Amino acid sequence: MAQMIPVKERMKREQVLMPEQDPQERIHNFKEVPLGYSKEQAIYEAQRCLQCKVPKCRQGCPAEINIPQFIQKIVEEDFKGAYLEILKTDNLPAITGRVCPQEEQCQKYCILGRQKRPIAIGRLERFVADWARENDIHGELPSLTPKEQKIAIVGSGPAGLTCAADLAKLGYQVTLFEALHQPGGVLVYGIPEFRLPKSIVGYEVKEIEKLGVKVITDFVVGATKSVDELTKDYDALFLANGAGAPRFMNIPGENLNEVYSANEFLTRSNLMKAYAFPEYDTPIKIGKRAATIGAGNVAMDSARTALRLGAEKSYIIYRRSRQEVPAREEEVYHAEEEGVIFNFLTLPIKILGDEQGKVIGMECLKMELGEPDESGRRRPVPISGSNFLIEVDMVIDAIGTLANPIVARSASGVKTNKWGYFVVEENSKATTRPGIFAGGDIVRGSATVISAVGDGKVAARAIDNFLSSGKSLRK
Repeated sequence: MAQMIPVKERMKREQVLMPEQDPQERIHNFKEVPLGYSKEQAIYEAQRCLQCKVPKCRQGCPAEINIPQFIQKIVEEDFKGAYLEILKTDNLPAITGRVCPQEEQCQKYCILGRQKRPIAIGRLERFVADWARENDIHGELPSLTPKEQKIAIVGSGPAGLTCAADLAKLGYQVTLFEALHQPGGVLVYGIPEFRLPKSIVGYEVKEIEKLGVKVITDFVVGATKSVDELTKDYDALFLANGAGAPRFMNIPGENLNEVYSANEFLTRSNLMKAYAFPEYDTPIKIGKRAATIGAGNVAMDSARTALRLGAEKSYIIYRRSRQEVPAREEEVYHAEEEGVIFNFLTLPIKILGDEQGKVIGMECLKMELGEPDESGRRRPVPISGSNFLIEVDMVIDAIGTLANPIVARSASGVKTNKWGYFVVEENSKATTRPGIFAGGDIVRGSATVISAVGDGKVAARAIDNFLSSGKSLRK
């Protein structure tokens, strides 16, 4: 029987911190940094939940999880029940529990957040998902009569996987096409092992396959087969191919050796396992002084990965101040703990090279903050004559990504905007061609995993409505 904790006692309790690897140890390995809650820690933290009559935390969850319900089941030590409750709406709980920015989502609305002690919802979700995996607990398979309609999903990242799972649960025949040799999209090629172990991504993909989803890898839509060709074989399509084209600053010296896009750098390390060289024959030449341009989550991942691969110094170069950093606070904190050096209010204007084309330094300008721009952050303004040099021998561009046009070029009647992203109706993710829907980064640009999950859920409902009304791409 669950122990009843008085409200006053619950409100006095501090949030349970998650144990982590020591910074000086973890910079030498790619093992996961947070170690997870113990059973006792999870129960203690769950008991802090006030079980509000109007749970505002739910409004901040794109995955639509019944947060108070699964937390109460943890209090009751019904971990299986908590897992099954989460699975009702979130098909990737071990992933979202790790990489979702809960501080800007569900936890932002937690009433205890007013005291800066919100319930650690993400950590509890992770605990439940890990407990289920370790105890061989699985979700319930659909018992519906299979439907005849076929749906193709392009891209196996969080948007594609979520949409596929939700549609499979409704009985549809779902085929998911992935361009790379391993499903997972950005979850496997973009997020480092120390933040999201690939074994966990693989496990959750397998769970989705058990729902009846067919996954086809090494299939490049736009090359292997066009979107227009797929419309002849499927009743509806969901385009979730991500935004995988690299973006550079277009400054002198970016064509020098040892200048990487974050996409290339992280893909080599994550998907091609360069971190395990020579066991896996995919080396990355790491400089002694690595500079990462940008301050989002991808930049933190790149700077921290460079340290683990042997860089003696790893810099973050960011044109705004610490206050404007877009990365999760937890990722910035971990980077600082590990020794990443932050150069704020700094703008690279030229990468310097030697006679052999190798990077030897970076010329930068000092910046100051002016009035807020369209993002709401104060605009960085160069300080004239403030040029200075930073000695580096490796540069990683992590200033964002662009839409790869290969899928869009093969989809007639599907409109894109000036950046190459698909134009969709927000409440349905429907594109300008009936029967074709789109979501995730190929609509939003670089965004969060959980926003992509939300897009997948919205699209699945819209596709079900489209097909249930008797419509089809093949009619």
